[in-house]
Amino acid sequence: MLPKTAEYALRTVACLAIAPHQSHSASRIAEQTHVPRRYLHTVLQSLASAHLVESRSGPGGGYSLARSAEAITILDVVNAVSPLERIRHCPLGLPGHTQLCPLHRELDCVYAATETAFSRVTMAQVLNSGSPILPLCDLTTV
Repeated sequence: MLPKTAEYALRTVACLAIAPHQSHSASRIAEQTHVPRRYLHTVLQSLASAHLVESRSGPGGGYSLARSAEAITILDVVNAVSPLERIRHCPLGLPGHTQLCPLHRELDCVYAATETAFSRVTMAQVLNSGSPILPLCDLTTV
């Protein structure tokens, strides 16, 4: 259901949130999240443009969260890279469809429910779920 880019962004933010006071190199993030390094740069740029991630250059530089994981929702991350687009009018552009047809109305309800659910869950909640498995990244590669 989610585009691959959104999945990659969620993995990246989760990885950064696990050690929020450290800077992480792109290589390390790519290794831990299994996101292709070339594509990771695109993801990181989008996350930085949305003020979710910040970068520092030079010795000790790298990437870190721009704000706490408690202040970042799943929806924030998804919208930074691949916004959920609600269906506002007939996607076919049919002039007789002044309202959404039953199919597109149902699809829009699903999008609305997804948007609401994603807005209610922070990255901190995901990481503090109590599961022994850390979500979205592999720390065994450290």
